[in-house]
Amino acid sequence: MAVLVTRPHPVDESTASALRARGFEVLLAPMLRFEPVGFHDDREARYGAVIVTSANAVRGIESHLQGSRLLRLPLFAVGEHSAAAARRAGFETVMAAKGDAATLRDLVLASVKARKFKKASPLLYLAGADRSRDLAGELGEHGLNLVTQTIYRMVAVSSLPRETCDAFAANRVEAVLHYSQRSARAFVEAVRAAGVEISALAIPQCCISAPVASVVRDAGAMQVMVAAASDENAMFEALDRALRS
Repeated sequence: MAVLVTRPHPVDESTASALRARGFEVLLAPMLRFEPVGFHDDREARYGAVIVTSANAVRGIESHLQGSRLLRLPLFAVGEHSAAAARRAGFETVMAAKGDAATLRDLVLASVKARKFKKASPLLYLAGADRSRDLAGELGEHGLNLVTQTIYRMVAVSSLPRETCDAFAANRVEAVLHYSQRSARAFVEAVRAAGVEISALAIPQCCISAPVASVVRDAGAMQVMVAAASDENAMFEALDRALRS
């Protein structure tokens, strides 16, 4: 019996490794695919800091960073995973929020009060094409100016790997992990297209948040577990609860 991980590559590999270390068999079916959009470095801009809401934002800009002045700016990351990616990319001063946009906003505002950067300086927000929250608008209400650059997009994958379809057909999957609403929607559409919807939605669905859980519930899943926090450890705890119930 295997746990199915629907995260995009390459973060699916780190999740798979952690699950295997816990004794699980793992199947990978990335339901979103990373595509870089490009980065325009305005050398006339005098940014005060950089903001990222995903490790993919760091991935999208990494090829432009050698010798870049951006590496010397404070970087605000949505969580520890994106913060670690920023440090690996060479950013010198990285501050991590607690995994969601609300705590990221609050971290930026607290840093303004602590004068960690000049409020008058624009902030460079490295963003994905699909944004669930108007971070620029929320910070703008507090007098901050965000320059938003869309540098990557996540494209829905329309089909499941053959190995995954066979595993569902043979009832060899014991749970599915969902990390975003978009990937959950793509998963639902893919299992329907493959004709394995009944077996795929009959097993526990472990979701990183309530909005993600609503996607699979609306699709007909009955065993839905929601992580207590937006991080991997909480997801694994939800998986443990699901398999004990």
